[in-house]
Amino acid sequence: MEGLISGSAPGMAIVLILITPFIWSIPTVLMVTELSTAMPVEGGYYVWVKRGLGRFWGFVQGWIAWLYGLVIAASFSALFTDYTSSFLRLTFGVRLLDDSPLARWAVAAALIAGFAALNIRGAKAVGDSSKVFAAMVFAPFITMFVLAAAHWLAHPTPFWQPFTPPNTGIFGAFGLGLFIVMYNFLGWDGVSTILAEIDNPLKVIPRAMLIAVPLIILAYLLPVLAGLTAAGDFSKWGDTVFFPELATAIGGKWLGIWVAVGGMFCAAGLFSAVVLSNSRLPFVLAADRYLPSALVARHPRFGTPVMSILICSVIYALLAFGPFQTLAVTTVLLYGVSLLLQFAALIALRVRVPQMPRPFRIPGGLPGVIVTALLPALIIVLAVITTVRDEGSSFLALALPLLASAPLAFLMTSALFKRGAPDRLHHDRVEGAEI
Repeated sequence: MEGLISGSAPGMAIVLILITPFIWSIPTVLMVTELSTAMPVEGGYYVWVKRGLGRFWGFVQGWIAWLYGLVIAASFSALFTDYTSSFLRLTFGVRLLDDSPLARWAVAAALIAGFAALNIRGAKAVGDSSKVFAAMVFAPFITMFVLAAAHWLAHPTPFWQPFTPPNTGIFGAFGLGLFIVMYNFLGWDGVSTILAEIDNPLKVIPRAMLIAVPLIILAYLLPVLAGLTAAGDFSKWGDTVFFPELATAIGGKWLGIWVAVGGMFCAAGLFSAVVLSNSRLPFVLAADRYLPSALVARHPRFGTPVMSILICSVIYALLAFGPFQTLAVTTVLLYGVSLLLQFAALIALRVRVPQMPRPFRIPGGLPGVIVTALLPALIIVLAVITTVRDEGSSFLALALPLLASAPLAFLMTSALFKRGAPDRLHHDRVEGAEI
């Protein structure tokens, strides 16, 4: 969130954190909940799009989702390295990771190797570790907020000012920060790829979403509010990993170190969860005979797609050289296209298979579904237009070739791997819907 404050100013940053979930996250949550409870199968959104729009668009969805999963996982490994660097600097005065790209990559590679091993043990191992990581993340940031709130109540200041940066209008400030907030509030569909590994998903998914949405809004809002009470000049927030310095200003060096450790656990937990979700995509693509059959191999003890996890981890390590900001913007663009395909499938399934059992249904009939889909579509278009206007088109340099690779990969994989035989995985019927 640091780049949001320095780019859009405190007032606009707070507005973006509060309104973006309602036009970006919550529509996605509604879509994911309806389709997850209607088709709780391994592969999730890949299967939904294949069922709703056909094999080609299903492949495009799976391919793009796999690519942005690779990029976002690499961005989390880069973020972990940034927080590790902050921890070493605050604790020992060491700047090794600031000056050595190879050392930074070694730290990222160690993270990738460790959590690849954890993911091989299965979804439950990842979930159990995530509970520990959540506690390690929330504890220092809650402490930071409480101390900042106590200080502000004793000495109140208009921390929300200025509302926009100097010489930047409201629309410009909104556009500058939109990509950052979208990045922080994406990923709600990630749970769908492991639906077959979740006990009773028909009850678990709606309940999890209901808890997660307000919790994540608060998890971003409260530290930002705390930081704004301690930072006199919003432009000094920088691009990434400024919260340890803010925590030091609020509570002293001990709190800064604690927040740095919390940031390390945050990035590690996010990375582990993305590995869990992302590694299932090459597995289901291989099961549908688009990728080599070796990727369908499961671990003999844990039953996890071990070859898929290992290959994804190698790619994460290669991408870990990239800077966090470039990886984050690329992630949002790829995710946006993937999300549009999912909403298109949601509408198509409402039209083509109206009789499909839907334990959770977006209210309002087909018009309600269309309105729900339009909100994220509009915010994606707005984010791209404003970023091109303010930053130029250079930020598309990585995203556009990755998007263009999807149809090319479909043609190549269809030719290389035999498509005549039945799929290895989704050849059954799930609650009235042929998968």
